[in-house]
Amino acid sequence: MTSYVNQPNGVFPSVCSLDCPDQCGLLIHKEAGRITKIEGDPSHPVTEGAICNKVRNMTERIYDSKRLRYPLRRIGRKGEGRFERISWEEAVGTITSNWKALIAAEAAEAILPYSFYGNMGRIGTEGMDRRFFNRLGASRLQYTICEAAGSEGYGYTMGGSFGTDPEDTVHAKFIIMWGINAVSTNMHQVTLAEKARKNGAQIVVIDVHKNQTGRWADWFIPIKPGTDSALALGMMHILFAEEMVDEEFLREYTVGHEELREHVRQYDPAVVSAITGVSQEDLYRLARLYGQTSPSFIRIGNGLQHHDNGGMNVRTISCLPALTGQWLRRGGGAIKGNGAYLSHNSAALQRPDLLKTKTRRFNMNLLGQTLLDTEPPIRSLYVYNSNPAIVAPHANKVRQGLEREDLFTVVHDLFLTETAKYADIVLPATSSFENTDLYHSYWHHYIQIQQPVVEPYEESRSNTEVFRLLADAMGFEDQPLKDTDEDLIRQALDYPANPSLEGITYELLAEKQYAKGRTKPLFPGRLRTPSGKIELYSATMKRRGHPPLPTYTPLVEDGDLPFLFIPAPNHNFLNSTFALNEKHIRLEKMPRLHMNAADAAERGIASGDMVRISNLRGECELTAAVGEDVLPGVVVSQGLWADAAGGKRTVNALTPDRIADMGGGAVFFSGRVQVERI
Repeated sequence: MTSYVNQPNGVFPSVCSLDCPDQCGLLIHKEAGRITKIEGDPSHPVTEGAICNKVRNMTERIYDSKRLRYPLRRIGRKGEGRFERISWEEAVGTITSNWKALIAAEAAEAILPYSFYGNMGRIGTEGMDRRFFNRLGASRLQYTICEAAGSEGYGYTMGGSFGTDPEDTVHAKFIIMWGINAVSTNMHQVTLAEKARKNGAQIVVIDVHKNQTGRWADWFIPIKPGTDSALALGMMHILFAEEMVDEEFLREYTVGHEELREHVRQYDPAVVSAITGVSQEDLYRLARLYGQTSPSFIRIGNGLQHHDNGGMNVRTISCLPALTGQWLRRGGGAIKGNGAYLSHNSAALQRPDLLKTKTRRFNMNLLGQTLLDTEPPIRSLYVYNSNPAIVAPHANKVRQGLEREDLFTVVHDLFLTETAKYADIVLPATSSFENTDLYHSYWHHYIQIQQPVVEPYEESRSNTEVFRLLADAMGFEDQPLKDTDEDLIRQALDYPANPSLEGITYELLAEKQYAKGRTKPLFPGRLRTPSGKIELYSATMKRRGHPPLPTYTPLVEDGDLPFLFIPAPNHNFLNSTFALNEKHIRLEKMPRLHMNAADAAERGIASGDMVRISNLRGECELTAAVGEDVLPGVVVSQGLWADAAGGKRTVNALTPDRIADMGGGAVFFSGRVQVERI
């Protein structure tokens, strides 16, 4: 592999590591061995040189004065943030001696890793780490905090995360952005939609908040939270009733269309309007535009799956393209995710065979409950690529668990995060630009490689390096725990079961930086559903206790407080990433609570007032933004802000840790709150 590290000056190819569908190609400018500028790579076929504010200002984060420089050991109370410097040898020795004692006294299951995709590099997030914890015999984590509910719901319909090639969406004539603030979270889908709009396409946004994407659209449709499946069923009612369905496609490529035709009769426009808050006039207009315009494309967002009924929301919307045969039209269809096209050899990468005994599994959305109530208890927590004190639901319960003095906690991160303040040992992590790693988007069809651009910052080390150190200190001699980063990438790419990866090798990526998977249209062809077709009726769902046909189910009761609370993403952070960086804080200005003018007037609240948002789980304090951007009875915050000195900005103190209808998913958007002026 080319060593960019040894070249102190120049411009070098790279890839964005953030948990974002766009996964942009980058160019890194270096002077005297230091990154001075980050810009988009204009040669990348999808991202074409355009990047967001987050990445454009990434150098501010890489060289932030608050970045961790060396390992730390706690000397104060948990949560206080008082530490002393130690060596790597001391850190690794402390961790492994604690674990050896735990395993001898109790069991390896007393140890729980907690991680997610704070860095999307595949070998750093699901490679040496999984191998190590499998070999250790630790308890296992269910990775359910983001897209689990929607992916399962979409999979019942389509057989997996397969959708339209985003590059083809420039040919669409009607585009629905459903539950996605794409301007802030999928900017290149917006770029492609703009190209389609120049060719006559109309763009509709359906959401609970008129955010930047809602203002950009040709038509914004506000909807009551958690009623998306009802709106989709109302559209189906009209499509069938007015004979706007593609009968030939339904017969050839679907199962259950006749059952669905009868089922949706109950979702007449009057019923659906009462449920969703969308007028009957708008419902008819939306359904007719969708039914009479081709190609029509739906971008299904993450937001609508973060409800109690989130899996069914996505399941229902994913049925719409089949009704009008859009999968046969170039640029038509839908995207929930496209990750299955470039699925790598996860068994070779993660090595589940190293796990010799059956171990416990814990849903990451229930971390607080897991730390406080599990018997036998979790005695050690190892956190990397995540900041659960801010990002996990029911944050006060999570922090109560982290405060346990008998919980030995290790955090590996770039910064002393809210979670790291509760740690016994803190390890400094490398940035993605200091690592070797493999990336593939869950939206576009390109796989990319990261070759190190700069030396590791101070004493920071990568995930793979740390787990090799821990394995050695534990006395593990297994060869898979000694494999190099290059070995891991080669093993992940060696996957004949996925023909999309054919011809994509380590050598090709090292030379070219990226390669497109060999994909073909879904139809004609056989899906990975039991029938091989689009399953409008799913016998599998019935067998698992779900309604076999798309069905609207109301949200779970969350008390009798007046407002549904939606803690949505903002433009300049990505979850808690960048929330500690002064440049990105200045760009975002302040955390706000958007509320309807009528609701605000009733409570004597004006824009700029500080308000307290509260429920039985906790409270936080934000600045009111009053207007017509949300419906009455709904309040929306944006971004996961770090708690300022004495401030209460942790919006996840309010969110429920219930589990969604499918996939063990999170229900961040199904909590109720009270709002009052401070």
